Amino acid sequence: MVKRPYLCALLFMLVYLSVAEAQQYPIMDMIADKLIQKYQQSTCEQLWEKKEKPQPKSQMEQNAIQVLKNNPQMRTAFINKVAAPIANKMFQCGLIP
Repeated sequence: MVKRPYLCALLFMLVYLSVAEAQQYPIMDMIADKLIQKYQQSTCEQLWEKKEKPQPKSQMEQNAIQVLKNNPQMRTAFINKVAAPIANKMFQCGLIP
């Protein structure tokens, strides 16, 4: 049986690590937040249209993608942040089964 002080210490460590990771990539966090907001504010029709008629990526988007490709830790943090909200919206809109 786990004693309460150990449980509290473990909980504190998990919270600390979560906060530290969030502060590690502040620009990535802002980009991820904008991407999440873009999906959440888009209608299903808008998302379907973007899927059918994809637009070329801007130079800034290409640079951001390259940074994520070159930095596995940042890429993991980015995907962990955006995956659930985007997947939920895509599921809601019937873009994924």
